Amino acid sequence: MVIILAAALAACSDGEKPAAMNEKPPPAPPPASPELATFGAGCFWCVEAVFQELQGVLAVESGYAGGHVVNPTYKQICTGTTGHAEVIQVKFDPSKVRFEELLEVFWKTHDPTTRNQQGNDIGPQYRSAIFTHNDRQKELAEKYKKDLDASGAFPRPIVTEITPISNYSKAEEYHQNFFRNNPDQGYCRAIIRPKMEKFRKVFADKLKK
Repeated sequence: MVIILAAALAACSDGEKPAAMNEKPPPAPPPASPELATFGAGCFWCVEAVFQELQGVLAVESGYAGGHVVNPTYKQICTGTTGHAEVIQVKFDPSKVRFEELLEVFWKTHDPTTRNQQGNDIGPQYRSAIFTHNDRQKELAEKYKKDLDASGAFPRPIVTEITPISNYSKAEEYHQNFFRNNPDQGYCRAIIRPKMEKFRKVFADKLKK
């Protein structure tokens, strides 16, 4: 035993390491691939501002989904005749924020019991909707909705639509980052700013640092 130990020490002193010390650590797992989630919860200016502040969210884009007109304009959407909903499409890192957490924020930051309406915004384009990107999102969203209804979290039944994503298109450029770019605009001051103050208090532990 003494001879073996002495040989090992000698090898170390000559700049060599025992075999066990030469082993490389296992490679780190590859980073999680970004995923997409698409939500409609009234005016997309409000919804975009909320999700932009969540940790794990890489990008948020305002757009239109679910209608029958290809590449509609905002003017067309406002007629309520295209079948679209104003939505935000969230690109997120699932290793930092789970889809279930996005669902929690979605349902806690708007009223999912009013059909085709959020506050003074009225019309089918303002409906509560989840446009799913895969079967797992569909199952999680439907279960969450069922559990919320059963819990009595809201005084009325939830009317949120849960359907596969279809006919999505990006909204005009001036709609992107609207609250960030127009903090003193009337709608932003009266509607979005108070909403954001409440959101930041409720979800303080989930915000970007």
